[in-house]
Amino acid sequence: MTIQWFPGHMTRAKRQIQEKLKLIDIAIELLDARVPLSSRNPMVEEILSGKPRLIVLNKSDLADPRTTEQWMAYFANEGHECVSVDSSTGTRVGDIPVKAKQILHEKIARQIAKGMNPRAVRGLIVGIPNVGKSTLINRLAGRNIALTGDRPGVTKGQQWIKVGGDMELLDTPGILWPKFEDELVGYRLAMTGAIREQILNVDDIAFFAVRELVDRYWPTLQERYELETPPTDSADSDEIVRVMEDIGRRRGCLISGGRVDLEKTSGIILRDLRAGKLGRITLEAPPY
Repeated sequence: MTIQWFPGHMTRAKRQIQEKLKLIDIAIELLDARVPLSSRNPMVEEILSGKPRLIVLNKSDLADPRTTEQWMAYFANEGHECVSVDSSTGTRVGDIPVKAKQILHEKIARQIAKGMNPRAVRGLIVGIPNVGKSTLINRLAGRNIALTGDRPGVTKGQQWIKVGGDMELLDTPGILWPKFEDELVGYRLAMTGAIREQILNVDDIAFFAVRELVDRYWPTLQERYELETPPTDSADSDEIVRVMEDIGRRRGCLISGGRVDLEKTSGIILRDLRAGKLGRITLEAPPY
């Protein structure tokens, strides 16, 4: 499977970012802590042209904390400063301006040595759709200044936003890349809500999600839906469908003849996953 698109607004967003780079001191790359690699746009390296960077793992409240620590070590090994935050509650969001100034300390020191009064750090937030940019900006700004929503692509333009007296942020629309060569990336982004469900069938997304959860978090899945019999082979499609049907029966998703409505069941599974009702789950580990 190869998912391909490059909507016009994403082309414009890429161009807007490149035009503003000369005004930026540091780029803040926002990733989903549940899928850090899949939510990392490979075009960012080209777009940012070597600008200093701070990686922020957002939605850490929904991610497995042990795996988040592994990801932070992974990015540190790449030479990037990294912080994990929960923009919905504001947990550790205040670390972002502090880390940004630490990354730019040499530049700030040179300005002071020249007798200059350092201005506020100018940062650019970049990330794929629905990774939580607007929620994070509102937390940093202390007010609802950026549009938010639970669907991909809510941010429509770009705007400068003051964060106290030490930072100014440039919000930008989310940018997806032209195509996914790896179907796992597409499915993982669909599971977390970064891709509109019209692109992939909801049953297929839920099937992939259940297979991943069976492999990684069976006890959590079992407890949430009061399941009794684990699958004998998670690679067996019939076994995964059986688990989905068990979930559907537990949730009353039945249609005529006592059959399970898999579409309704799939919707329940995905909503529970995205809302954190299945616990703190990370869907990929660092590629050591």
